[in-house]
Amino acid sequence: MSNNYYDPSDLRKFSSITEWSEELGNKFFEYYGKVFEEGALTAREKSLIALAVAHVVKCPYCIDAYTKDGMQRGITKEEMMEAVHAGAAIESGATLVHGVQMMNKYNKLSM
Repeated sequence: MSNNYYDPSDLRKFSSITEWSEELGNKFFEYYGKVFEEGALTAREKSLIALAVAHVVKCPYCIDAYTKDGMQRGITKEEMMEAVHAGAAIESGATLVHGVQMMNKYNKLSM
């Protein structure tokens, strides 16, 4: 029994999602595989993006997976942290920009 809500061993079970929806699971893994192929961006660049996004969406499984993947691709801890900060800056900016919506509503209601 795990002492954590997120059990790290569950990451190894990810492929089993096809058991309950084979068609959609297979389509997802096909898409996922295509996304991470070399293209206009290198696999290394995509790994850094995935690591930053993993932090923004707060997925511990993805954080584990893309930290390991990044290390295997030679990504340094400094590059990883810079990517995490880039994601955090976008996430906080997105939150704050919605403050304009609140300001607009407040101004409209206070007229």
